[in-house]
Amino acid sequence: MIMKLDTNLEQNRFNMVEQQIRTWNVLDLTILNLLYKVRREEFVPAAYRSLAFADMEIPLDYGAVMLTPKMEARILQELRIKKTDKILEVGSGSGYMTALLAELGAQVYSVEIVPTLCSIAKMNLQTHGITNVTLEQGDAAQGWPQHGPYDVIVLTASTPILPEAFQKSLNPGGRLFAIVGEEPLMEAMLITCVAPNVYETKVLFETCTAPLRNALQPQRFTF
Repeated sequence: MIMKLDTNLEQNRFNMVEQQIRTWNVLDLTILNLLYKVRREEFVPAAYRSLAFADMEIPLDYGAVMLTPKMEARILQELRIKKTDKILEVGSGSGYMTALLAELGAQVYSVEIVPTLCSIAKMNLQTHGITNVTLEQGDAAQGWPQHGPYDVIVLTASTPILPEAFQKSLNPGGRLFAIVGEEPLMEAMLITCVAPNVYETKVLFETCTAPLRNALQPQRFTF
């Protein structure tokens, strides 16, 4: 019986990679192999574990979500993370994306505003023996320059307006991933610091996901 369960689990993981992720033009073998190594189901809340490989966002409570597997993989591919990179993650969630980033880069600084989620992420990372992550509880929705500048910055939730503080926290050559906009239309963007104070923005795709708490809001007219 145990053998049968393990076989089904690995078949579901294989299907996730081949049917969802590869078909979304994620073909980098380093990323694909990483998805087999870091076991996504072990970062998913118990109530949703059967849906760990489904093409859907997983609720984490407190309004937070795990992004879809294909989104997570695409983000990693677009960022072209190097083993020497210092990374800032805004929104630790369950720690899954944190673990993936830690496998690819040198050091990850991950900031989570919800204390309970921060504790869950810390426990998950410790369970998996991941040691090159500094987890901090705080509000990084409008920037987190404390450990900067960074080579890579990832916002794991959306923001109506992207604060300039994130761009200014990039090293030359640094890359920033952010989902910018409001429901029903948001754009996933890759911003590269091509030289000091010079940035290149590439719109990757349209999407929609939960916002960061305390995200920077546009000015709204009142009557």
